[in-house]
Amino acid sequence: MHTILLILAALVAVSSITFAAPQKPNIVLLLADDLGYGDIGCYGASDIRTPVLDRLASKGVRFTNFYANGTECSPTRTALLTGRYQQRVGGLECAIGNGNVGRYDDAIRLRETHDLGLPAEEMSIARLLKDVGYATCITGKWHLGYEPKFGPQRHGFDHSFISLGGGMEYFYHLEEPPVYTPVLELNGKPIRRDGYFTDLIADEAVQFISEHKAQPFFLYVPFTAPHAPYQGPDDRQPEPLAADSPLWKQNNGPSTVYAAMIERMDSAIGRILASLESHGIANRTIVIFQSDNGGTLSARPNGLRGIKSTAYEGGIRVPCIVRWPNVLPEQTTTAQAAITMDFTASIARIAGAKPAADHAFDGIDILSLLKSRQSEIQRTLFWRGRRGNNSWKAVRDGSLKYVQRTENGKTTVEGLFDLSSDRGETRDLLPFHPDDAAKLRKLLARWEEEVQPHR
Repeated sequence: MHTILLILAALVAVSSITFAAPQKPNIVLLLADDLGYGDIGCYGASDIRTPVLDRLASKGVRFTNFYANGTECSPTRTALLTGRYQQRVGGLECAIGNGNVGRYDDAIRLRETHDLGLPAEEMSIARLLKDVGYATCITGKWHLGYEPKFGPQRHGFDHSFISLGGGMEYFYHLEEPPVYTPVLELNGKPIRRDGYFTDLIADEAVQFISEHKAQPFFLYVPFTAPHAPYQGPDDRQPEPLAADSPLWKQNNGPSTVYAAMIERMDSAIGRILASLESHGIANRTIVIFQSDNGGTLSARPNGLRGIKSTAYEGGIRVPCIVRWPNVLPEQTTTAQAAITMDFTASIARIAGAKPAADHAFDGIDILSLLKSRQSEIQRTLFWRGRRGNNSWKAVRDGSLKYVQRTENGKTTVEGLFDLSSDRGETRDLLPFHPDDAAKLRKLLARWEEEVQPHR
């Protein structure tokens, strides 16, 4: 009898080993800030050295038709965390101003009632992953609300090391000169830490990987580079950057400093990837890299029209790279149209997490599409960014794109472009194809009605 019990126990043990579910993949989500489409080597930069990102692209998939959800940072970050068009939330169609400033009517209204930020009731991808057993961390730029009720812990992040707002001094970690408000936080508490912020972001990421290598984790790494103020890793001064320094201003980055900021970010990403390798978990880790919007005038020329804050391609088309060992093909380029919030849907599916029925994702599972290697599918994508009394709007339907700018309710810019033959938006087809323009205007109006905010 004793022998039989031992045999049965052994069979149960073998069975549990044989049929144990494979561990879910780790997810490392890297986000650059104001990085232009042509600002890294594998996207055409000739004077900015990015060997880490170039190597990442050679080991995975590089997108040529990838879009940020917003024309500025807070909107895209909202869409990334929620998997939905940011317009649904309210108040976040424009970057929150330094010092917690609302920049258009809806945002100003919410600021007056202390409600400018991403509400905790919005289901974030971090909380979805936490609920299915993932350790979750953000290290980098938050920019989704200054008040504690909007903090990362309220959205499912176990660990957070963040810059609260938009443009922070890289060495002294202050914003809004000449007030110089400290905006560095560790797990919701103010903290002082010495060092160049890009390096500190990587330090925290490497530490998190070391401490959580044995379990599935979600590591969100939103860098501030190359956003203003324009400071390279060797530019520390005895005092914080002067309030009247032109380096605080976007579109005014010295060429060599701008390159140094991107190159240091590339090195920081290299440290994170090396940590995955050293702990033997790189092969079960998905790495995603993208930018939060198009580049400023400081970005390198890329053949696209417009810059950050516009709905032209230069304001919303961004670099994007994905590596998923043994699942996605290596050395692949895809022209599939995709957008920030697509990755939210993919990450949730991979982790076995599902959004609530009343918070269904607006994005598609883009990684399943890449994995199946099926033909590119036609997409209809929308944009709207607001600041003051002005708005930029756009809709892309297949290869046709309609762009409109309104100022004080009046249309001041309007154009129709075929991106399949004119990605630089140099030939306006509006006078020749009025019916196509009318169709896209109707799609845009219908979408605007559908995504009205609930608060």
